[in-house]
Amino acid sequence: MAAGVIIIFLFMTIPLIVGFIAARKSKNSSDDFFIQGRGMGSVAAFFTVAATWWSAFAFLGSNASFYTEGPVYLTAFAWNILFGYLYYVIGKRIWYLGKTFDYITPSDLLGDFYNSESVRILVGAIVTIFTIPYLQIQLTGGAYLIEVTSGGAIPFWFAALLFYVVIIIYVWVGGIRAIAWTDVIYGTLLFFGLLFAGLYISNVVGGPIAMFDQMSQSNPEHLTLPGPEGSSGYGAWISLCVITALGALMGPQLWLRMYAVKSGKLFNLMPLLVSFIAITYIGSVLVSWTGVLTMPGVENADQILPLLVMEYLPIVIGAIILAGGASAAMSTANSQIHAVSTVVTKDFYQRYKNPNAPEHQLKQVSRYSILIFSIIAYFLALFSPGILVTIGLIAFGGTAQLIVPTIGALFWKRSNAQGAIYGLVGGIAVTVLFAFVPFLTSQFGLDPAMWGLVINAILFVVVTLLTAPRDQKVIDRFDRALKDFKDGEENKEDQTVA
Repeated sequence: MAAGVIIIFLFMTIPLIVGFIAARKSKNSSDDFFIQGRGMGSVAAFFTVAATWWSAFAFLGSNASFYTEGPVYLTAFAWNILFGYLYYVIGKRIWYLGKTFDYITPSDLLGDFYNSESVRILVGAIVTIFTIPYLQIQLTGGAYLIEVTSGGAIPFWFAALLFYVVIIIYVWVGGIRAIAWTDVIYGTLLFFGLLFAGLYISNVVGGPIAMFDQMSQSNPEHLTLPGPEGSSGYGAWISLCVITALGALMGPQLWLRMYAVKSGKLFNLMPLLVSFIAITYIGSVLVSWTGVLTMPGVENADQILPLLVMEYLPIVIGAIILAGGASAAMSTANSQIHAVSTVVTKDFYQRYKNPNAPEHQLKQVSRYSILIFSIIAYFLALFSPGILVTIGLIAFGGTAQLIVPTIGALFWKRSNAQGAIYGLVGGIAVTVLFAFVPFLTSQFGLDPAMWGLVINAILFVVVTLLTAPRDQKVIDRFDRALKDFKDGEENKEDQTVA
């Protein structure tokens, strides 16, 4: 396992080098640390969005889901299309408003639009609280991969600690610029690594076609809904598709990337690009169902990919592929830690504690926030383990609720703060109660967050219509900005036709 340990060492060293190089290129401002001064190029922006979107939830969680639940995770192809489309329709508007009004966090836009400090605080609390369990996924997934790649020489607790320390160092020194540059390297390794692993490992049972033939004979329940456990039917299919796409889109790490992009042209390409990389999930299918045939009964399904890779691939190639998996976890964890620290710094510390804080102090507060939230996620990874997809759906379910007031802000002038607050509180309450109270059962096999979204939307519309509209000056200010955005898009289309 010496080769595996060496590759782990190289994997850990690359982001540190990139982080210090990025720090030398950075400007001495909090805006550069948080959103790269809104100057992120298209290549870096695509890779950092894609790598942030693809996490341990996708790399390890997809394999665990196919291994235990059957084909329900194939809805990933649909949610990649949905995510890409929403990133274009909603993300581009968020980018334009951020550039126009100098927004940095989700609370900036929603608090300003609804002209409400209560909305600002509530949104900041939601993105902070519900990002922590998703951060836990990344540390857990990364630690699994390092532990297996090292042949157990590096135990789980120490692997998670290494993972956590490396992220802190390079995000601390380089901010979002270091994250984006690292994501270009790791994004490439991630997407090709999983697809290659699937094609290679399926040869153990005679290749993809032979694998499907054997599955249809010996494990046909894995090929149809509701899967071998009988719990993953159409409700789970719909829930995974909707909640994953919305929850990721509304996560603070994606908001920051919307604000950071230099040109709006990237948003036009994102539906195609994100849909294209969904091909990588073919690798997950091949790995997982080969595992069902050759390695049934694995106790921790999240480890099925690394176990198969280390069993059947040459050690060097296997270690490189698992480094790609760890990069999926790291490329999301770095973004989440950075985003949550930005929210805490801008939405709480600067706004309510020290409005006149100098640039260096804002960066320092953000860095210490990175440290604190990483420690919390580390202890959650050690003492609150769980199936990665399950934890991910809880985290996504919370942030997904933000889609309702966001759509209201972008497309409904009548929407107001009371509707946003009642909707968010009601949606979060339903999501949490159905997820954690044993005697409450979510109907039709839907994830609790789906019912949360229904209650959220109903309360948002009804309460808005029963209460007074927003201040007319605020309405006019946003109406002008969104009209300018629409006019700009129409002018571009006219120029293209001409």
